[in-house]
Amino acid sequence: MHDPDEQVEQAITGAIPALAELRDQGVIGAVGVGMNQWQALLRMVRETDLDVIMLAGRWTLLDRSGAPLLAACAERGVDVVAAAPFNSGLLAEDQPSLAAHFNYGRPSWEILVQARTLARICQRHGTRLPAAALQFPLRHPAVASVVAGMRTAGEVNAAVRLLAEPVPEAAWAELAAG
Repeated sequence: MHDPDEQVEQAITGAIPALAELRDQGVIGAVGVGMNQWQALLRMVRETDLDVIMLAGRWTLLDRSGAPLLAACAERGVDVVAAAPFNSGLLAEDQPSLAAHFNYGRPSWEILVQARTLARICQRHGTRLPAAALQFPLRHPAVASVVAGMRTAGEVNAAVRLLAEPVPEAAWAELAAG
């Protein structure tokens, strides 16, 4: 299911159980829900039989608000697909700017300062913010995959390079604190 924000009750009591029944019959392979917010997903993970969730923008270097959801997923064996690791683009550049997007809009000054702090941490450790941003979600044991929006073959190739770019453990330690 995609973004059942306005139908959380119906998803929990109707759609997810119906999909789970289809999964159990072998008609479908898995049951999953994707959303931009973590609170409803947490409830769904706790109250239903999901196989996978997609969380967009809430398990990133800049927004780690989805931590309670990821903990519940790890506990219950629900895989997480972490989407939007660049928070709509702000973390996709070595030097974040006010022209970049954060959560589909312009970043506040406070968010921009936080992103620039993360960029400086990366630079101090000889790595780049986009590499750390793309790799960060995969460091959580519940995360099975990361989905980053790409429009061109060049962006796909760049993402593959970012995934292979080394991020030193000292950088991860400092990024975890900030």
